[in-house]
Amino acid sequence: MPLSEHEQRLFEEIERSLADDPKFASAVRANDPRHHARRRLVVAGIILVVGLGVLVAGAMLHSTLLGVIGFVIMLAGPAFALQSRRRTGSRRGHLRVVGGSSRRPRRSTTSLRRGGSWLDRLEDRWRNRPEGHR
Repeated sequence: MPLSEHEQRLFEEIERSLADDPKFASAVRANDPRHHARRRLVVAGIILVVGLGVLVAGAMLHSTLLGVIGFVIMLAGPAFALQSRRRTGSRRGHLRVVGGSSRRPRRSTTSLRRGGSWLDRLEDRWRNRPEGHR
């Protein structure tokens, strides 16, 4: 249903007033998932570079312990990025109905019964594969 002229003018006026409000703009930007994902990726990259630096310092100083610590720090960066991606990825892809709830895909009873580990889901997928591939 199209808006009337009066409603259209009111809508444009509200839009202009919200665009001029810096507090509102920062609140919308702060709640943007892309902003958080970008920040997490930057932090993960910094962790990776710091770990590489510690690893190189350990190699230059002939310190095995420092090298191992640097390697662990290097692995922590991508692990943080993947963990953050999984967290944001779990919310993506679910449609939400206005005034309703989100629909999530149902898990099989075996994966629910066993706790739903990665291996259980993989086994369920293998058992439920199409007939033509057996």
